Amino acid sequence: MSDILGWRHKFGVITPSTNTIVQPEYDDMRPTGVTNHISRMHILDNSINNNNDFEKLIFEIDSALENAVERVITCLPDSIILGISAESIWGGGLDAASKVKNRIKKISGGKDIFIAADALALALKKYKVKGKVGLITPYMPVAEKHLKRFMDDIGYNVSSMIHLQCSSPVLIAHTSLKDIKLVLSELVSEGASAIIQFGANLPMAKFSDLAEKWLEIPVISVNVATYWHALRSNEINDQITGFGKLMEKF
Repeated sequence: MSDILGWRHKFGVITPSTNTIVQPEYDDMRPTGVTNHISRMHILDNSINNNNDFEKLIFEIDSALENAVERVITCLPDSIILGISAESIWGGGLDAASKVKNRIKKISGGKDIFIAADALALALKKYKVKGKVGLITPYMPVAEKHLKRFMDDIGYNVSSMIHLQCSSPVLIAHTSLKDIKLVLSELVSEGASAIIQFGANLPMAKFSDLAEKWLEIPVISVNVATYWHALRSNEINDQITGFGKLMEKF
């Protein structure tokens, strides 16, 4: 007998302890018969005032990865989603992404692993994006070289990047939709033919749907892309409205 509520699939989800957006956004997109089971990478909500603070945060998140995976596999998930985008590309683009997946796969006993780096590349292909891509992130500027390496690796040119420079991990989730809207408009004015959002604690899953209608270009929320990739890879093809064309049409 399969799990009573997760009879189609049980996802283990790894995300930082400070993240308050991944869990509700994933659950909002969850089809019937699919369940999400969250394990937290323990970090503190320390202030982020500069590049050094942000790099320290990434180190702390990375150091907490294995323990979070060990906890979530005790519920016997069918596969695992990494609900943090910076961890998936930090330090070397697709090479870094592959190393993170292998670390999780080793601990989980070989389960399938779904990460933002793979999901965003696939999403851009689904949208058939040809022009330059704009990036919105909650990060500090030190992230730019890592993001540029990733975008180069997947074959896309960046028109511009705007970093919100949020002052703590928790406060990323407090970013107003007004501020996000202003950034999206600026990215378009700087030549973006599509927009990617990095930062899984930035609340953009539902707003990306509105932004696509208003801007008339692809606006890809990292949580939508990652969860979409996990669903479709497991032949769960429910078309879910309210989260952009990616989840509704592809």
